[in-house]
Amino acid sequence: MQQHELQPAPGSTKSRKRVGRGHGSGSVKTSGRGQKGQKARTGHSKVPVWFEGSPSKTNTIKRSPYKRGVGFSNPNRVVYEVVNLSKLDEWQGDVTPEALLERGFVRSKAKPVKILGDGELARPLTVRVHRITASAKQKITAAGGTFEELNPAEAVEAQA
Repeated sequence: MQQHELQPAPGSTKSRKRVGRGHGSGSVKTSGRGQKGQKARTGHSKVPVWFEGSPSKTNTIKRSPYKRGVGFSNPNRVVYEVVNLSKLDEWQGDVTPEALLERGFVRSKAKPVKILGDGELARPLTVRVHRITASAKQKITAAGGTFEELNPAEAVEAQA
């Protein structure tokens, strides 16, 4: 077998439909573009999706005040990896972002870690993470532990 003899298996590829090539093809005259109008013309693919016919016409987005800002996403938003106190009940040693990552409690070191107050603590722990909720702080101190909040910007810088 030579290289020029190679071809795909029969039926695995389908040739494109050649429109506007005579009555026998089944797609003549309008070639699947419908009747008249901007979308029937050549170059209609360059018209933006949001374009509604005229530059002077107010578009749907601006006419719908309750929908304004739907596509907005805050570029400064900080997304935390969250861990509940209930998961730390059997923990041995210091609680740090590196230790949590090592044991599989968080997925990424790039995101800052936040401890939530869901659950109880039976033993004192030393917790060093980026954020701790008020209820978690209360439960940690009640169990005789200590906590320290790290700078969340350090985790975000490590991501960049």
